[in-house]
Amino acid sequence: MAVKTKTAARKKRHTRVRGKISGTPEVPRLNVFRSSKNISVQLIDDTQGKTLVSASTLEADFKGYGGNKEAAFAIGKLIAERAKAAKIKKVVFDRGGYLYHGRVEQVAAGAREGGLEF
Repeated sequence: MAVKTKTAARKKRHTRVRGKISGTPEVPRLNVFRSSKNISVQLIDDTQGKTLVSASTLEADFKGYGGNKEAAFAIGKLIAERAKAAKIKKVVFDRGGYLYHGRVEQVAAGAREGGLEF
């Protein structure tokens, strides 16, 4: 049966990707979630099922519109900064079923510029 909605198709792609990658305490998974107005990222340890570090455009200290590439780049840099504080250098990138393009690509670029390796 064909998938009926964009969201269902994305979730199906995400499930397929998640079968291949997993986060550990040493090398956590950098998960990206984007909505039309905001973007959120998390570093997740899948062995314990815990979020180690997170960043989002919904946070009170984030200024500006959260649904554009500039915001995505800023969130990427912020997650890298917080990961450094938590002594995390390497991550596995999980694009969340989205195309590696636009805002998702900018999150990755910002995280790389901030010092994360993946």
